[in-house]
Amino acid sequence: QVQLVESGGGLVQAGDSLRLSCAASARSSNIYAMGWFRRSPGKEREFVAAINWSGDDTRYLESVKGRFSISRADTKNTVYLHMNSLKPEDTAVYFCAADLALVRVVAGTSAYWGQGTQVTVSS
Repeated sequence: QVQLVESGGGLVQAGDSLRLSCAASARSSNIYAMGWFRRSPGKEREFVAAINWSGDDTRYLESVKGRFSISRADTKNTVYLHMNSLKPEDTAVYFCAADLALVRVVAGTSAYWGQGTQVTVSS
């Protein structure tokens, strides 16, 4: 069982930056691929970014490429989403996900999910 706890959300203005964190608590969490999804009001949940267990394979939603970057701590059990040049359309609840397979994280079929953290970007 892997528990995921997100943090770092908040209210910012357009153009600002935020860093989200997702801490995974499990003895073997350092071998999990992890990623981020978001859900805006009235919209489906969408994939944002993912990273494999070793940190050398990353995937991104096209609309966040160049603005967001995903990384993981040396200990591998914490993943970060660095969000720059935030736009009002980035407003959403951001969820962390983890699975042994990167492909399942990207597909949204991860075994483990966090509770989410709210990001609000004002114009």
